[in-house]
Amino acid sequence: MEILQTKNVIKKFGKFTALSGVNINVEEAKIFGLLGPNGAGKTTLIRIINQITAPDAGEVFLFGEKLKPEHISQIGYLPEERGLYKKMEVGEQALYFAQLKGMKKSDAQSELKKWFTKFEIQGWWHKKVEELSKGMQQKIQFITTIVHRPKLLIFDEPFSGFDPINAELLKQEILELKNNGSTIIFSTHNMESVEQICDNIALINKSEKILDGKVDDIKQKFKSNIFEITFNGHFDKMNASLSASYEILLVKEVKAQTNVQIRLLNGMTTNQLLNQMINFGNISSFKELIPSMHDVFIKAVTLAETKNDNLDTL
Repeated sequence: MEILQTKNVIKKFGKFTALSGVNINVEEAKIFGLLGPNGAGKTTLIRIINQITAPDAGEVFLFGEKLKPEHISQIGYLPEERGLYKKMEVGEQALYFAQLKGMKKSDAQSELKKWFTKFEIQGWWHKKVEELSKGMQQKIQFITTIVHRPKLLIFDEPFSGFDPINAELLKQEILELKNNGSTIIFSTHNMESVEQICDNIALINKSEKILDGKVDDIKQKFKSNIFEITFNGHFDKMNASLSASYEILLVKEVKAQTNVQIRLLNGMTTNQLLNQMINFGNISSFKELIPSMHDVFIKAVTLAETKNDNLDTL
């Protein structure tokens, strides 16, 4: 079931086009990665979903209904630019935000105590926000984002400012939220995080969606027919290079082992490759190299910009 849909969303600021006919579909109880370079239009789309601004054209649907003000209470939004009041006490502020989302004060106090205990920050309740480190402040804002148990959560660079230990803690909390039924839009430049937690992604570049789908499917789509072979022994690169059926990309020898990366050419199969490679030594491992999301991101954006440059010259 799709919990959120945008249909041909367009947004302009003067002569600048921030979004150009963007369509996304976010499935229920999934983590959806909203990706793109700086200035691509991601934050504008997030602001539209949160009704901070409105599209110039197109429609947004939440839970099968056209987006309306009443939906705000069912959305939790953690912006990249954090918005805590530095002079207020942590507990007072957390209660305030929870009640803004429609929670009764008693219910908010009960839920907040659970989260403060879980994050081992009970002693922060009466501290002012300005007394806390950036990482501590972000823990508080994360709690205020999820305390009212919204059906849709939007996290914009949620790991920014966290050390590796706290980033891992937050990642596990996000995965637990998904396992408990939350739907999450996750915007980040950290492609390693995308691989670890996202089910689906959409990639926006210069206002246009240029790629979307399941993470695993996209990585398969962008693979380049490259294989990695490890030999116990010496690899005869000179003789191997004579073949027109494959291209040698890398040869790395470490003590008694040799690691080789090869791209298959001219319809060569993996069985044919293995039959040739076995002549150079005992093969200890053989695997296809699937591109990382970092590689996919760079290649997709580069291809899109090359295409646009070619169109501009016509």
